Amino acid sequence: MCFCAESTAVMQDRAMDIGNLSSLLETARTGTLRGAAARLRVDETTVSRRIARLEKELGVRLFDRGARSWSLTESGRALLPHAEAIDSEAARARESLSSSSGELSGTARVLTMDGFGAYLLIPGLAPLLRAHPRLELEILTGSSRGLVTARDFDLAVTLERPGPRSAIVSRLAYYDLKFYASHEYLRRHGCPQELRELREHHDLVWYIDSVLDVEPLRILETLVPRARARVQTNNIAGHHAAARAGLGIVPLPTYIGGEDPELTEVLGQSLHARRCYWLVVPHESARLWRVRETAEAITALVREHPRLQLADGCSTLGARRDRIEGDGD
Repeated sequence: MCFCAESTAVMQDRAMDIGNLSSLLETARTGTLRGAAARLRVDETTVSRRIARLEKELGVRLFDRGARSWSLTESGRALLPHAEAIDSEAARARESLSSSSGELSGTARVLTMDGFGAYLLIPGLAPLLRAHPRLELEILTGSSRGLVTARDFDLAVTLERPGPRSAIVSRLAYYDLKFYASHEYLRRHGCPQELRELREHHDLVWYIDSVLDVEPLRILETLVPRARARVQTNNIAGHHAAARAGLGIVPLPTYIGGEDPELTEVLGQSLHARRCYWLVVPHESARLWRVRETAEAITALVREHPRLQLADGCSTLGARRDRIEGDGD
C-alpha cells in the first residue's frame, strides 16, 4: 500500500508521537534496529515497537525487514521528508530551550572526506568542544559519492558539488595535491626527474580504480598518463601509511604530505593538482545553533591553516541567518 493522500490525512488528523517518528528516522539512517537504538539510547525492542505502532496508525508498511538490515518501502520513503521536517522542528524547539540558558547542546552529524576529516577536522575540534561542553559530534569519513547523497547529516564537506536538494552549498576551501615519497624509498630508487621516469621506473600508490566514484580524485591518469598504481587502497590514511613505509610515490594533499618530515616532495611544481572542498548544509539543519557553530568552527579551521585557501565568497551560516530562516523548505 502506498503512502498516499488517505495516509497523509491520517497523519494530519492524529497527533504523531515524536518517539515513533524518531525511531523511523534513525532506522532509515542507520539501516538497522541496533544502530537506531544506539543513537536513540533505547533498546532494540523499543525501536521495533515504535515503528510497528506507527505502521498500524498509518495503515501502511514502512520497512522491509531483512535479516541484516531494514530498508524503507515506497510508503516509508514518501513519509521520510515529512518525518524529517517534524523532527527538525522538534530539534529547534529543544534547542531554543537550551540556548535560553546560553548553553549549546545536542548532536551535530558531520560527513567529510577521509583526508579532511582525519587530518584537519578531528585534530582541530578542541576549541569547539571546549567552548561548548554539552555539544556532541558524530563524524563519518569516507571517499564515496554515496555519503552526501544520503540524507543523514547536518553538514558535510565534499569534493563534489551535490545535485539539487534542499541545502545551502558553498565553496569552502582549495587545497593542492602533490607527489611524495619517503627518504628511504628515494635512497633506494632515486628521485625521478621527469614524468616518463616516474611512470616507467617507480611504483605508484593510489585509490582502487574500480571502487573510486569521486570524480575529482580520478587524477592519476591525467597527471601521469598511462600510469598504473602498483599499490591501491580505498582511503587516504592507507596512502599516507604506504608513503611512510616506502612502498612507492604517492599523491597526497599538501596538508598531509607537506607536514610529514618523513616525506619528500617529488617533481615539485611540475606535478600537482588543485581541488576544492564544498560545504553542504541542509536547510533544516542550518537553522540549528549547534550546526551554525560547527560550520563556523570548520571555516575558522580552514582560514587559519597555512596549506588551505579559504574560497572566495565563503560565508558562515551565522552571517546568512536572516536569509536562511526566510527560505521555504
